[in-house]
Amino acid sequence: MTQGLDPSTFDPDVRPQDDLFRHVNGRWLRETTIKPDRATAGSFIDLVDEAEELVRRIVETCAASPEDDEQRKIGDLYTSFMDTERIERLGAAPLADDLAAIDAVGSVEALVRTIGALERSGVDSIAGLYIAPDRGNPDRYVTHIVQSGIGLPDESYYREEQFAPVREAYRAHVATMLRLAGFDDAEQRAERVLDLETRIASHHWDRVAVRDAQKTYNLMTLDRLVELTPTFDWRAWADRAGIEERVLAEAVVAQPSYLEGVASLLVDDLLPSWADWLRWQLVHGAAPYLSDDFVQANFDFYGRTLQGTDELRPRWKRGIGFVEGAMGEAVGKIYVRTQFPAEAKQRMEELIEHLLEAYRISIRELPWMSEETKRRALEKLDAFTPKIGHPTTFKDYTALQTDPTDLLGNARRAQSVAMDRELAKIGRPIDRDEWYMTPQTVNAYYNPTMNEIVFPAAILQPPFFDAQADDAVNYGAIGAVIGHEIGHGFDDQGSHYDGTGALNNWWTDADRQAFDALAARIIAQYDELSPEGADGQTVNGALTIGENIGDLGGLGIAHLAFRLARGDAPDAQIDGLTPDQRFFLSWARTWRSKVRPAETVRRLTVDPHSPPEFRCNQVVRNIDAFHEAFGTTPDDALWLDPAERVTIWA
Repeated sequence: MTQGLDPSTFDPDVRPQDDLFRHVNGRWLRETTIKPDRATAGSFIDLVDEAEELVRRIVETCAASPEDDEQRKIGDLYTSFMDTERIERLGAAPLADDLAAIDAVGSVEALVRTIGALERSGVDSIAGLYIAPDRGNPDRYVTHIVQSGIGLPDESYYREEQFAPVREAYRAHVATMLRLAGFDDAEQRAERVLDLETRIASHHWDRVAVRDAQKTYNLMTLDRLVELTPTFDWRAWADRAGIEERVLAEAVVAQPSYLEGVASLLVDDLLPSWADWLRWQLVHGAAPYLSDDFVQANFDFYGRTLQGTDELRPRWKRGIGFVEGAMGEAVGKIYVRTQFPAEAKQRMEELIEHLLEAYRISIRELPWMSEETKRRALEKLDAFTPKIGHPTTFKDYTALQTDPTDLLGNARRAQSVAMDRELAKIGRPIDRDEWYMTPQTVNAYYNPTMNEIVFPAAILQPPFFDAQADDAVNYGAIGAVIGHEIGHGFDDQGSHYDGTGALNNWWTDADRQAFDALAARIIAQYDELSPEGADGQTVNGALTIGENIGDLGGLGIAHLAFRLARGDAPDAQIDGLTPDQRFFLSWARTWRSKVRPAETVRRLTVDPHSPPEFRCNQVVRNIDAFHEAFGTTPDDALWLDPAERVTIWA
């Protein structure tokens, strides 16, 4: 490999001017087989697998020879998950008490109380609850309430004809799980569950509406919440869930019409359906921690049917996932000791500063934005907080009690401790050091209410970041990732937040209209795209617009930052490739990915990200520098007439 890229792996039969994605990844796509326990393969998955192996060594060491009480708890969790003999012997017995409590439900009021009693057990409810900064006043925490209650990926799965086979498979799956739990009339119960969930789904907001930062901000008092859902006693529910009433004193209700709609279903005539629904939610939530028949049945639907995955992931991998879900930052604290060198953070800080400066230059030169809005945009940019590698202070797991012989109990206690940690935020100052990903997570994110960009340690390695690679390779990979995350602060939703993290309109009306017009052109471009394996189904441009803006602006800004970093350095070729060519080839390599057809369809329905081939190709079609680097002409497949290219931030 030379300077972070190996051109010998490229596909010479595909020209970069026609298909950059397959020019770089074509050979890999032909030669790579997706692992039987995965729905995808690619650059991200390779790093996830590497991180998983490292975490396995950490966790197994903790189980064998813990050095402190926190490591003992990590070992207890893993040991309980790997004790298959005991798990098989127990079967469905750990659910007996909760199933008996559901059997005793004789009224809507009792149903609501029982739902509350199960809130700490990992059982899905009719509404989800979480604590986060208040978008209207980001210096305080507030409770957020969101729609829930369905077992299929999205409300569209309950109404669209293309998903009719999935619905039938889901009905059969619910029946199987209830039968395993000991119910004789499982088919009839499953029919009631599907019918009720179909009614619940009819009140769900669709995926595009759910993304709307303005429409989903509805701050209301507890009294107003009670008025909205008269059949759901929030105080009784909270009491049984161990939630203090002050937590619900004010709440941001994301989808008020959903709560009104689901409340209309809480009637005596539907009580048998609700009881079966709650039984199903209980069994489904506990399935990963029960005997193998539950685990296999759960995989058959959620893995094999929905994602097209051939095999269940090995038990040790699932055990690692369980430990990370319960004590992720405790594991991360050990991970960063050996996996995150100080020079990586220093290099990232340099990259980020170049990306921020590139955004400043771009904003100042935007032809469609007024000086007033530019000033506010620059203020927001100057207020960005980068976080690199890991938090300064890791989460404290002192309150978690673990038992190496009690898997489901461990899972529930971990859920309860995490819930108490979240609830305790109400009334406290904002924790600016909190991370929403662990250091060993291969990903990155932008948080609008904190106006921060976050890059966990695990993503800071090849092919995204390589200390030995030249700038062209790093800026085309991690530089574009950085630019993407900064770009979320200025995408169709992030642009509604100001530099303090508040939901605040800092745009002139004319500038917002100009931005929306540019975004509409991007939506139209992506609406026409259909990836391999989708059977003609196209990308939802409105659903993916935020990520598409992030990709387009991120790559364009990364290229500008790359030119800033190079200064007056000559355009020396490496392996016959110019710096700009290596930049775009590196970008294409980061999107190396192969996806199973079933997973492709699922993602097109629910995922706000476009398919990998379009995150590569459709983005570069809009960037002048790509066309200049490879000398494209109207005869090339990736050619896009200059008048049709869309530039928002770069």
